[in-house]
Amino acid sequence: MKQLLEYISRSLTENEDIQIQVQEQDGAKVYTIVAPKDVMGILIGKEGKTIRAIRALARARAIVDQEKVFINLLEKEAA
Repeated sequence: MKQLLEYISRSLTENEDIQIQVQEQDGAKVYTIVAPKDVMGILIGKEGKTIRAIRALARARAIVDQEKVFINLLEKEAA
């Protein structure tokens, strides 16, 4: 799942500075896409359509893997 999210995020933004963090929470995996501020708009998309599509793909993969997942977006802090 992590590789899928990395592939989708990096392909959409053409930015290698995207990271995926994974946490276990209440029996579900929470994947957080950490991206720079300048590409957040691309990942969210118009009216949130892009992030909804990413979440739908993740849910489809989760069904195959028999797990529950949540996808979050987080703006990367400036260094």
